Amino acid sequence: MKIAIVGTGYVGLVTGTCFAELGVDVTCVDTDASKIERLKNGVIPIYEPNLEQLVEKNHRAGRLHFTTSLEEVLPEVEIVFSAVGTPPDEDGSADLRYVLQVAETIGRHMDRYLLVVTKSTVPVGTAARVRAAIRAQLDARGVEVPFDVASNPEFLKEGNAIEDFMRPDRVVVGTDSERAKELMTRLYKPLLLNNFRVMFMDIPSAEMTKYAANAMLATRISFINDVANLCQAVGADVNMVRKGIGADSRIGNKFLYPGCGYGGSCFPKDVKALIHSAAQNGCRMEVLEAVERVNERQKGILFEKLAGHFGGVEALKGRRIALWGLAFKPGTDDMREAPALVLIGQLQAAGAEVVAYDPVAMDEARRRLGNEAIGYAADAYSAVLDADALVLLTEWKEFRLPNWELLKRAMRGRVVVDGRNIFDRSELRALGFDYYGIGVL
Repeated sequence: MKIAIVGTGYVGLVTGTCFAELGVDVTCVDTDASKIERLKNGVIPIYEPNLEQLVEKNHRAGRLHFTTSLEEVLPEVEIVFSAVGTPPDEDGSADLRYVLQVAETIGRHMDRYLLVVTKSTVPVGTAARVRAAIRAQLDARGVEVPFDVASNPEFLKEGNAIEDFMRPDRVVVGTDSERAKELMTRLYKPLLLNNFRVMFMDIPSAEMTKYAANAMLATRISFINDVANLCQAVGADVNMVRKGIGADSRIGNKFLYPGCGYGGSCFPKDVKALIHSAAQNGCRMEVLEAVERVNERQKGILFEKLAGHFGGVEALKGRRIALWGLAFKPGTDDMREAPALVLIGQLQAAGAEVVAYDPVAMDEARRRLGNEAIGYAADAYSAVLDADALVLLTEWKEFRLPNWELLKRAMRGRVVVDGRNIFDRSELRALGFDYYGIGVL
């Protein structure tokens, strides 16, 4: 079976590589010629565990190809996946220009039946717009070529994407055609053999499922952060509360970890897009509006704790603050909407000196912030030299059991602000550190 994946970003590259690993002949298409050349030479544009090895393996085996020309591969493939970006517009809506450009290109060049599958996260109604865009181009050519449109949203977690693809909780496929359903069943047959769930539904329901899933997860994060702040105020321990409510099988313990707010490429964008989509359809997502407000507030909580310890924002001027972690979560170099960016901006505005270390996101930080805005340390311990305070932002495994005696000797101050509640506050306080967590006294 031959397919094409348009877009070699996070979703497109992982999806294409994993399908190739399952034995499918995959061509990944991107308009960025330099990126395609780098991919042909084994240079991966994103960090994802094991992805580089799988790309190289399948490219070498002749199952994974890279090109800039979608029109050249259309005669050879049965399915085209659209996995291009849908960045948020200024009003929070999903920008569909790239999705519709792909549809128009397909309509201009297709000459036999194709199944066009939207993989990008898109609002309800996008499949209909894709269908109309293809049809308009066919009409302009004066030809009648059969095609179907389907929705196959992704549910990949950055840092665990390959495992998520190969062992999915579920595969959601929205289609209104038996021919399309048969094609998608063939494509996902390797997963069906392992009894993983492939759920077929109508297209609008499939489009909504992706947004609703991310919105629910974002809601749980903002909920526990709200609870954490109340715990702090009343003297409760959010870690105990989290375990207590998570033991209820109706609630569960996933995504109930307090912290300094969610970030990344999905949750912020998708929450905004769902709120906007609701408004366009005469509805209001009041819960999600609150989720967004709570998250934006939560991203400032670490700065508040630092300012509170030192006696006010003015007292941060000239202080040296060490940051452990820059990516929005472990297992990725993605800094989109990362809490680290908010904290860095606040510290810079207050006149503090910032020195940071992240195991994989240093190049991404330099790209976003430049080489002069903050200091970049070679490792975690170099970052804390002469620091007045250490702030943990990303819960990378290598940060979980530091040598606190070494840190005491290296740091000028004794302040630790734990943005993910991974340290033992009793141990740190016994060692003479001033410890601040989320939702704990």
